[in-house]
Amino acid sequence: MTGAKLIVGNWKMNGLMADSRERTEKLTAAVAKSTSGSFHMVLCPPATMINAVSWFLKESAIRWGGQDCHDQPPGAFTGDIAPEMLKDLGCDFVILGHSERRQHHKETSALVASKAKRAHATGLVTIICVGELDAERSAGKHESVVAQQLKESIPDTATSDNTVIAYEPVWAIGTGKTASGDDIKQMHAFIRGKVGKMQILYGGSVKGSNAREILHTANVDGVLVGGASLKVDEFMAIAEAS
Repeated sequence: MTGAKLIVGNWKMNGLMADSRERTEKLTAAVAKSTSGSFHMVLCPPATMINAVSWFLKESAIRWGGQDCHDQPPGAFTGDIAPEMLKDLGCDFVILGHSERRQHHKETSALVASKAKRAHATGLVTIICVGELDAERSAGKHESVVAQQLKESIPDTATSDNTVIAYEPVWAIGTGKTASGDDIKQMHAFIRGKVGKMQILYGGSVKGSNAREILHTANVDGVLVGGASLKVDEFMAIAEAS
């Protein structure tokens, strides 16, 4: 795949009104001044911040999205967020199946597929996350694990226009560890063989110091960034490494 890289910031469960406003205003100013035309940026703040953040992004080139959604239409699901609600807040994207939700909320690939199907019906682009545990890679099962997740997580409504795949080796998320260049090249080539023209992002301790190598690896169409997306200078360094 060629073209501008997709740089997605996942703020996770971080952000209060004051610091989110300051961070967003600083980021929009930095993007406006950037001379690089080689990236598209998306921010996925916590649900409580989407409305506020959108006000500062709406006049910028940055798009925004949610970190999760329910697989049912609006109704009696206390504490959940329907895709329609995200769309109402101007979201274009939603992250689904992140390893933290698979692990801590026991989300299955079947549920991820169901959520993605509903999100597609609402007009959202889904960023579907896949990735193996350290033990699974050590046992040589990383390809079979990812293949199964892809098979079960991607619904029949998925196209290259409405679905992005994010490969995040679980052992490299928030640990400071990063998959080697060869690991990333091999897994992205493997995933490409499964998903065709869909964009494939890499996620897992991406930072300014390693972004250029990652973003210029074959079949890497962008990155999904966690902690580093909370630091404007670091996040911009990643984007401008595209």
